[in-house]
Amino acid sequence: MATYVPVPWVSPLLYAAVLVGGLYYTVAGLAPGPGPPLWRPAGFAAGLAALAALETVERRTAPVRACLPMLARAGLIAGVVALDESGLAQALFVLLPFTAYFVYGRGLALALAALCVAGLLTGYVLTEPGWHRDVERLSDLLMLCAGLVLTLSMAAVAVGEQRGRRALERYAAQVAELSAAAERNRLARDIHDSLAHHLTAVSVQLQIASEFRVLQPDSAQRAVDEARLSVKRALGDVRQSVRALRDEEPHRPLTALLTGLARDGEARPHVTVQVDGTEDGYGPAELTALYRAAQEGLTNARRHAQASRVTVAVVLTADAARLVVSDDGHGFTPDGAATGFGLIGMRERVRLVGGSVHIDSGPGQGTRLTVTVPRGHREEGVT
Repeated sequence: MATYVPVPWVSPLLYAAVLVGGLYYTVAGLAPGPGPPLWRPAGFAAGLAALAALETVERRTAPVRACLPMLARAGLIAGVVALDESGLAQALFVLLPFTAYFVYGRGLALALAALCVAGLLTGYVLTEPGWHRDVERLSDLLMLCAGLVLTLSMAAVAVGEQRGRRALERYAAQVAELSAAAERNRLARDIHDSLAHHLTAVSVQLQIASEFRVLQPDSAQRAVDEARLSVKRALGDVRQSVRALRDEEPHRPLTALLTGLARDGEARPHVTVQVDGTEDGYGPAELTALYRAAQEGLTNARRHAQASRVTVAVVLTADAARLVVSDDGHGFTPDGAATGFGLIGMRERVRLVGGSVHIDSGPGQGTRLTVTVPRGHREEGVT
């Protein structure tokens, strides 16, 4: 069971009230008969000071589930009650179940409360014949019961508040951890979707340059120039990612992004882009998901499918956006390639904006990638 911290001001306030009331009772001579010897009020005040010191020591150290502090408090309270002429010190007994509620839990606190009432009744039976007909004694018993109820209720509320605060702290830590993991996944997707795309284009172009450097030097030089251009674009994507991390990323229209994607690696394959509809109502997350999906489809067409033609078509309606990337490449078995990081990252990105991904392909049949993203949707969808 977790240990909670008692409300710090309750005990000192009660000690002060009992001290003032007990000393006033003695100084004002309210006790019947001759006044008590001097050592009695001095011991009474010293006992209260010892209780206050015990509270201070417990607050400055980590709460522990040990019997010694509770026994010491019970012994000091019993001594103060025995030395008190006014009888006000009996109210201190409520502190035993109050403190126990925080350290040991509700069960032991209720047991101590019952023990306090039983102890007071036992004292009356042994020392006060006819106490049940004494209004003052009945009033003291009633006040003790009321004090126990109030202090236990306060302890229950305080423990509930502390338990809720600790749970909130745990949830905050979990949210921070999940946010960090989500950010790592987002960065991984961005790196794959941007750098991997350009590096694939560089690899293809350098391969062309290597194959034609002797027979067709001009074609090899054009491939090298295109590779250099792809590297420049990769550096631009890196700078754009850095700006995004610093919240400085400017929003670019989807049409412009896809047009730039079509110009990347013009020699192979030939890319056709068509965008219908308006981007109004679509947030950066939805548009980015569409762009990255198109980029992933084109990267796969270059890297794996050896396609000669790729078509990128986007239809933006009032309800949803639909992206279709189709190529005339070798094709593949979607189930067998679903574990690739690019496809996994694309599915994650689309799912985060409530969209869906469908891949229609087969060996020798080309590939058709369809991505649907709802307009203005922010909840996770089913892929």
